[in-house]
Amino acid sequence: MKLQFVSVLALTMSSFAFAQNPLSVHVLNTETGLPSANVDVVLEAQQGDKWVKLNEDKTNADGRISELYPKETELRKGVYRVTFKTGDWFKAQNKRSFFPEVPVVFVIDGSLEHYHIPLLLSSYGYSTYRGS
Repeated sequence: MKLQFVSVLALTMSSFAFAQNPLSVHVLNTETGLPSANVDVVLEAQQGDKWVKLNEDKTNADGRISELYPKETELRKGVYRVTFKTGDWFKAQNKRSFFPEVPVVFVIDGSLEHYHIPLLLSSYGYSTYRGS
């Protein structure tokens, strides 16, 4: 009976790992050291020579969108673009900025179950990397 409980627990834990949305983003303002809430973010997939919009959302109070990939959609290999609408966000903060948006183009190759795109942002610069 104990073995059966462990098997059910293992199955539940593995299902939980696969239930996580495969794409998240996080925006941090490096000028203030604080998260950037209410940044509009657009996710697109490259299909041939066109970009197809898949989803759009705003960062939460912690500067995060934990489920940017469309729900109920299987993760597909390909080239994707996440565009952070930084100019609109800075304008709402009554600040000037140099970059009206930050497009991040990346490849989903299927080697990971979850992809994370952090954006470190200031009025006149940004940095991004593949997070975990």
